[in-house]
Amino acid sequence: MTASVRATTGAPTPAPAAKLSASAPARLRALGPNWYAAVMGTAIVPAAGTTLPVQPPHAVLDGLWTLAAAGLLVLLVARAGHWLRHRDRARAQLLDPEVAPFYGCLAMALLAVGGGALALRVPGAVGIDAALWAAGTAVGLVATVAVPYLMITRHDVRPGSASPVWLLPVVAPMVSAALGPPLAAQLPAGQPRQTMLLGSFALFGMSLLATLLILPLVFARLLHDGPLPVPRTPVLFLVLGPLGQSATALGNLADIEPGSFGALSVLYGVPVLGFALLWLALSAALVVRAARQGMRFSLTWWAFTFPVGTCVTGAAAVWRHTGADAFGWLATGLYALLVAAWATAAVRTVRGLVSGALLPVSR
Repeated sequence: MTASVRATTGAPTPAPAAKLSASAPARLRALGPNWYAAVMGTAIVPAAGTTLPVQPPHAVLDGLWTLAAAGLLVLLVARAGHWLRHRDRARAQLLDPEVAPFYGCLAMALLAVGGGALALRVPGAVGIDAALWAAGTAVGLVATVAVPYLMITRHDVRPGSASPVWLLPVVAPMVSAALGPPLAAQLPAGQPRQTMLLGSFALFGMSLLATLLILPLVFARLLHDGPLPVPRTPVLFLVLGPLGQSATALGNLADIEPGSFGALSVLYGVPVLGFALLWLALSAALVVRAARQGMRFSLTWWAFTFPVGTCVTGAAAVWRHTGADAFGWLATGLYALLVAAWATAAVRTVRGLVSGALLPVSR
């Protein structure tokens, strides 16, 4: 019957590529800010690799950074198209308390790609990092204020709905704090460098205190209402982000100003990483429980990447400032976990894109 229809109409059957192209505008409507998590999770792999006692091959790290940079560019263009062609959907995402916090991922994606460029010394690294750090910090500061404002004034936030996702906007300044000191080292000594370092320390405090407001709510929700819904269980790993990134931030500040931050980076980093390991074990146990209950792949699996990567860089910072081999081995072990998580999330994301499961046609 299909053959007779083709013969009658004379129209060829659309090729798969043509079908994909035809559905692209509709699939673009389903694109959300959570996709920036894939860029963050990819960029942290090469950046964290440069901090280890034994580093992976530089060519591999360069390749992963290039992949992250390309992904960032594609997403920036796609999200711009989303706002231009599907403004109603974009506004609805801002008013959705489960989606709006992911705007923090845009800031962190910009920062992670920029910081990776400087860590790997890619051509034009300082200029790339300076531009992306400035843009990422500006976006992060806006998100840190705007998303909580929307949650207070516009969102329907129900009792018992606290989620680690709420951390995403407020942790963005911590990423700026961690990646500011390496960029400050490129500035002239004196007022320019001092201003950058003090600004990074202020961003550290801003994010840390905001995180301390949210974490008790998240833990209380788990105790009073039980585990998160099975598909959302991976977001528990997001709690590792501000923990590892804050230890990284103080470690990077100590790299530039050891007299002012050296002791603080160790006194803070060691106990915070201890708590991070506790949360990692608890989260892993809950993820295993969810897997037994049929947890399937979704973009939430990218939560297994960037937060773990921040713990790698945090442990590496303590190793640099103490010389304790235990923290060097800890960083290496966490890095192996990061690579395994990234490979799993990346492969399944590609499969989901090809099949249309992750970006279904939305009307």
